[in-house]
Amino acid sequence: VDLETAKQELEEFIPHVRTMSDSSVRKMAGRDLTRFKQFKKQGIAVKFGRFSQKENDQVRKNVEEFLSITAIDSAEKLLFTSRYPEEKETISRLKAEYRFCEKLSEGIPRPWRLIYYRARKMFDPHNYKGRYTEEEKEKLKRYHALHGNDWKKISEMMSRSNLSVAMKYSEIKSAINYGPWSKEETQKLMHAVEEVFRKRMEVDENSLSSSEKSHRDLSIDREKLYQKLPWTEIEAKVGTRYWRQCKQKWTTILTNKMTKGQQLYMGVKGLQAKINLIKRLYEMKVEDPNEVNWEELSNTIGDVPRGYVQAKFYKLKVTSVPFWQKKTFSEIVDYLFEEKLPELEEKL
Repeated sequence: VDLETAKQELEEFIPHVRTMSDSSVRKMAGRDLTRFKQFKKQGIAVKFGRFSQKENDQVRKNVEEFLSITAIDSAEKLLFTSRYPEEKETISRLKAEYRFCEKLSEGIPRPWRLIYYRARKMFDPHNYKGRYTEEEKEKLKRYHALHGNDWKKISEMMSRSNLSVAMKYSEIKSAINYGPWSKEETQKLMHAVEEVFRKRMEVDENSLSSSEKSHRDLSIDREKLYQKLPWTEIEAKVGTRYWRQCKQKWTTILTNKMTKGQQLYMGVKGLQAKINLIKRLYEMKVEDPNEVNWEELSNTIGDVPRGYVQAKFYKLKVTSVPFWQKKTFSEIVDYLFEEKLPELEEKL
């Protein structure tokens, strides 16, 4: 398939395909296009975002089955072959012979690359090593001074995952402020986010035909205001706050703008919001939090971002559901509906 045909066919499943590099498009055409078409025939849409529990279980099953077929003795060897140079040739041959790419993505309607990243995150023993010691933080700063952003090299030197060392360095690289945001910090955050939207709109603009441009609505989709923003890039522009703080602050700014500063979660309004949230979650009958339409749920509280609703649900389960860590999502919702809801309705 030539490049333009591949882009046209993939566009149905990956709307932003024209913003991707040519090499990524070619790889996707080879690994994913046939799979996507098969899923379409079954009425299954291609998914993005957080993996559900069911998908995580399928990734685990696919990896374990591949290990069983090939007799490779660990998931680490399969997914981090470069850590085992003496066995690399044998493992690479087995992966090709038994169609590793095909097996790993079996039954999961997502781009292969995202499934592969998810598997690496799940099976990397370096990912579950607890808090960084002060000595490790100093080592990380020293290694970064020597090797820059070569996270693969640094991760091997520290026996931590690539993602872990990159995120930890982002957190410790400069003096981070805590507590209330200054006016200057808030302005820097607003400008950084604004710049991201401006770049995205330019890309969208370039992909539209002249007739579409003339009819284009100039407003930004509300959903785009808080989904998939490049927080580490925004953090670098703010300079004095960690990326997670930037994300939380942006959610607060949006919530205030969308609610015109009203306190939605206080007093009688707060009780009613909790009642509505529990009832709506119960009616949804979903087994996994990743299947919840948080955008739709945000309307039960008011005109607020989805992150605000997720934070309120988290607080509700932590304060109201005993041993919530040991319960499934549906068990938590059932408990809130059966035990907490009557108590809230009585207060109202």
